[in-house]
Amino acid sequence: MGRDDRCGQPLRHPLSRQLVRCRPPRKHPAGREAAVTVFPPSLSPRVFALPPGADFSVALLQGLEARMQGQSAISWARTEIYLNTQRASRRLETLLQHGPVRLQPKITTLDRIGQDLPAYPPLRRRLELAKPVRKLLEVADNAGARIQAFDLAESLMTLSGEMQERGIAWESLSGVSSEHLSHHWQRSLKFLELIRELLESGEDSAGRRRAGLLAQAARWTAAPPEHPVIIAGSTGSRGAVPEFMAAAAALPNGAVILPVLDPYLPLTVWQHLQASIRAIDHPQWGLARLTAELGISPGDIPDWVPAQAPCEARNRLASLALRPAPVTDQWVTEGPALTPALAEATAGLALVEAPSLRAEAEAIALLFRRSLSEGVPVALVTPDRTLARRVTAEMDRWGLAPDDSAGRPLSLTPPGVFLRRCLRLTGWDTPAATLLGLLKHPLTASGPEVRGPHMRKTRALELERLRRTDRPFTAEAVAAWAADKGADWAEWADWLAAVLAQSPATGDHPPAERLEAHLAMAETLAAGPGQSGSGELWEKEAGEAASRACDALREAAPYGDPLDLAEYRTLLTSVLAAEDVPDAPFEPHPGIAIWGTLEARTQSAPRVVLGGLNEGIWPRLPKPDPWLNRDLRARIGLPPAERQIGLSAHDFQQGFGAAEVYLTRATRDAEAETVASRWLLRLDNLLSGLGKQGEAALDHMRGRGQALLTEAAALNARPQAAPAPRPAPVPPLAVRPDRLAATRIEKLIRDPYAIYARYILGLRPLDPLGREPDARERGNAAHLVFERFIAATKAGLPSDAADLFRATVTETLEECVPWPATRALWQARLTSLTDWFLETEAERRARATPALFEAKGSTPVSGPPAPFTLEARADRIDIGAEGVAIYDYKGSIPSGGQMLAFQQQLQLEAIIAAAGGFDNLPAARAIHLEMIGLSGGGRLAQLPPKAKKGETQRTLAETIEMAHRDLVRLITAYQTEGTAYPARLRPDSLSYEGDYDHLSRLGEWTDGEDYTPEPVS
Repeated sequence: MGRDDRCGQPLRHPLSRQLVRCRPPRKHPAGREAAVTVFPPSLSPRVFALPPGADFSVALLQGLEARMQGQSAISWARTEIYLNTQRASRRLETLLQHGPVRLQPKITTLDRIGQDLPAYPPLRRRLELAKPVRKLLEVADNAGARIQAFDLAESLMTLSGEMQERGIAWESLSGVSSEHLSHHWQRSLKFLELIRELLESGEDSAGRRRAGLLAQAARWTAAPPEHPVIIAGSTGSRGAVPEFMAAAAALPNGAVILPVLDPYLPLTVWQHLQASIRAIDHPQWGLARLTAELGISPGDIPDWVPAQAPCEARNRLASLALRPAPVTDQWVTEGPALTPALAEATAGLALVEAPSLRAEAEAIALLFRRSLSEGVPVALVTPDRTLARRVTAEMDRWGLAPDDSAGRPLSLTPPGVFLRRCLRLTGWDTPAATLLGLLKHPLTASGPEVRGPHMRKTRALELERLRRTDRPFTAEAVAAWAADKGADWAEWADWLAAVLAQSPATGDHPPAERLEAHLAMAETLAAGPGQSGSGELWEKEAGEAASRACDALREAAPYGDPLDLAEYRTLLTSVLAAEDVPDAPFEPHPGIAIWGTLEARTQSAPRVVLGGLNEGIWPRLPKPDPWLNRDLRARIGLPPAERQIGLSAHDFQQGFGAAEVYLTRATRDAEAETVASRWLLRLDNLLSGLGKQGEAALDHMRGRGQALLTEAAALNARPQAAPAPRPAPVPPLAVRPDRLAATRIEKLIRDPYAIYARYILGLRPLDPLGREPDARERGNAAHLVFERFIAATKAGLPSDAADLFRATVTETLEECVPWPATRALWQARLTSLTDWFLETEAERRARATPALFEAKGSTPVSGPPAPFTLEARADRIDIGAEGVAIYDYKGSIPSGGQMLAFQQQLQLEAIIAAAGGFDNLPAARAIHLEMIGLSGGGRLAQLPPKAKKGETQRTLAETIEMAHRDLVRLITAYQTEGTAYPARLRPDSLSYEGDYDHLSRLGEWTDGEDYTPEPVS
């Protein structure tokens, strides 16, 4: 139980564990506090500093303890300490608790100052600013980009926050001359002038903080407190913080402690930093400006404690490497002086240049694990939250979780993902993958009694409905399907129908209406069938955070314009992404930590990893201001965007000074090669220019990093197992198939293993999820077009056959092809075949009369040792005076050799026809076999193919007889004991992909490799 600043409230000291009461401070008889002398009198502002690499919190407490020697416990309780982050506050409180028993000082953060003042709700302000922005986009004929309104409103809020933070009035823009500006910036200024009243309507958090800081500074000036007041860890880069720090530094017992003041910068460099805005990206630029405002020289600032930096030689190296661009000629003059101490400066440095993002995270995780075994505290400092999450995930292999200060965005937590996925529903037209992704989400039907039954029904729905492409997915169809399975299935189907009926509406609707409808649907989905409430949607830390975010949006919603679904989805995602939720699944380990760059400013560890050192990550590229260009910002007193680069450089310099430092980066991300951070490039260039000793030091840094990468890669190494041989199972004769379709005969020839897997093991590939415009769908649609056209013209081709054919194409595709773009493409291809098809159709009609379409047939095959049935489905059979003509529609036509050796479908159908195996067709010999190709403008292929030079031309009867003999030999072979089913025996091409390649472990063996028959039971 921590300290409570309110008098009369219980307080339990963490060490004494005794319950005490806060008492009012003692007063002198005159009514004043007892004087506390901590600092000697000073005519200048009392400012101290700490060198790079020092543990700021530890040094702060050490210096305070030294100055508070002999003071009473009440003096400790009256001491005020202002820190820059909540993490630094917690760290200092922890250090105080582990010290001697004493009353804790009042510790607060700068961000908390002014919180009691009224502030404009940020979400309401964003919605109000989005209104004029949307009108601006509409006036600019950019109404289709209304979705950008919220991002632009957010940038307006950022600009407003900057101006409020620095006390710049919006009216300052009125006096800016716009004659020299382009039309875009002139229009931007006019727009800002039009909405100035709205921009000035209330203070946001930045304005509230400024007001609070200035009010506190004024109170100190009017009535200086005699107790110690210390401001520690701030660089004075934000708004009124410099004035606040100046007021504290002038107090009788006030002091300012600056982080990472470079003690090795020459006076000329300090003067350059104070005078030039071009050096704004230097790590010490902010401190140079702050000391100039305080009226002190950086070289005269004493250390807070006399402690030495972990490595002074490295701090000198960093100071020289990071010199501002105009004075980098000092590398030549001062660089040689570093050479004797280069080995010492780089002894604790390692440069890890990982080949990938994953390899970088694995190396850092391994370093964390090694540090724990060595008993050395370690911290990762990075602005890259993706890297932080990767490292946390990698630590899970040891069951460890680092103390991560940030967590992950609410939008990426289960409640955030669930709420966003709900907005993807579009009723019964919802894509199957989208619907299944939501139904299988862990928060759907999350009650303990309904989750299991819901998942079983979802699986049945997937396999029996969503993966069937020939049946529409509608409420009626699902209700009929569920009704046959029982009452609980009907209840589940009704619940699913109710959810889909609540799908987000199209068109513009008020934000409040959209939010309530969205949350009602989400809660219904989370509760499950027959349940009330909201399941586990709002439970646990992430659920509670999501509930707070939705409440904030509910309060602000009445102030926004009506939104369409895309705009509401964008708004909700941004609201959820604005809040972070702790990510650790259990108690984090105290010896490993992940810090943001701001938090690392006031704390350190013996071993530090500076991660993500690539341009665009550390430092991040400044975001462009869509409202004011660089010149306009400078003219009204706003700093350039590069100021953030200078702050990032300051944080890099702090981490670089630790006792042991690992500099890590990935040389390639998911898309392309990366560029090393400018600070790494400076360090590389400086060391490379210092001769052999500098190059050797750089090589040693890389060597240590490569050793870590090699060890991390070994973690993923697996025992080298012998690759699987090419499978060739030999199943018992009793389980081998006794019937196959004609199309499966080719599969038996080319890939016997596929027949083994499908018909013996009973493994059937899942149908694709949802209807997709693939080759099978295209073939089915084309077959239906020709079937309908031929059936309509069975009596003869009419004079308007071309028009009828085109009309048939249009009507059929509109009926069976639900994808507009695909339908238009297929329609164009089929109608382009009109003239060719009618011309060749006339020849077919002269040969025989169309009779059967998609005709099923079968016949026993005589000759094999065991009974075997051949089956087929003929696309088209025409009947003539001398026999039948059999046709097969194909996308592309195989070669003559392939038709004779592999694709024997026409010959096998002729065998069935000769045996009278087709329904409604008496036995008849085949007089014509032809494939009708529908690609490349149309093509025909007849059997037998034309003989090659030097070969004897076969007749059709001979071709059919040869196919029969081949079939008997093939079936006989596979009805013989010992015959194997090898994988990919004769693949069609190198790019051939089979449904069972993964099962046969293709890749561990190659095509053409020998195989050994292996009996299986």
